[in-house]
Amino acid sequence: MKSREAAALLGADAVQMSQIESGVAGVSAERVRRLAAHYACTDEALIDALITMATDRTRGWWEEYRGVLPPVFADVAEVEHHATSLREVVITHVPGLLQTADYARAVYTYMVPGLPESKLAPRVEHRMRRRVVIEGDDPTPYETLIHEFALRIRVADRQASRVQLQQILDKIEQGHVTVRIIPTNQDGFAGADASMMYVGGPVPQLETVLRDFPTGTMFIDAETQLRQLRTLFRKVEEMTLEPRASRDFIHRMTKEL
Repeated sequence: MKSREAAALLGADAVQMSQIESGVAGVSAERVRRLAAHYACTDEALIDALITMATDRTRGWWEEYRGVLPPVFADVAEVEHHATSLREVVITHVPGLLQTADYARAVYTYMVPGLPESKLAPRVEHRMRRRVVIEGDDPTPYETLIHEFALRIRVADRQASRVQLQQILDKIEQGHVTVRIIPTNQDGFAGADASMMYVGGPVPQLETVLRDFPTGTMFIDAETQLRQLRTLFRKVEEMTLEPRASRDFIHRMTKEL
């Protein structure tokens, strides 16, 4: 439907419809159901999930950073907050959800040369606060596939690397974080550009993949692309060590430092 047709269906004016479509204004459960009926959507699980999203007025901790950091920082944290599961592939850096403050600071300092402390500090703080999704009484299941290369790069110094590896081991011991290592001597691994975070949704139609590019973070939700990325994730997973062997691998690396 054209915007004016949707507005008429919902009993809204053009301004209200524009605000709903742009995400500036919310939409009621009744209006979501009306639209679903018009589009002949009979998937009740999807409709209920959409209504939950549309009527959620929770002001998350990430809102504190809107206007302080680029919008994508808050967007990523919000997506993670609503995830039912998180699965990640990382090749060149330790995953953000597992980084120590020193590691994150070193990465931001290097990637954005000349960043003043007034902008660096909130970036590091935000990254540390993101860890809330894998901590606490009700953590989100989290699995990450990490290339050995990412663990061996010293973004800061030897001590910072040792502390970073120990933090990963500590998270593994908590029981709800699964880490699998891709060793550098693994034959047939051609996934150097496979980094992604696969975000599980309450229903398959609301799954999302986050991928970082030089131009910024892309949020992917088209089913065709998601299918390809699910396949890619499985291919990378086939190249990893089992979780116990991965834990032992990281432990040996820590002792080497």
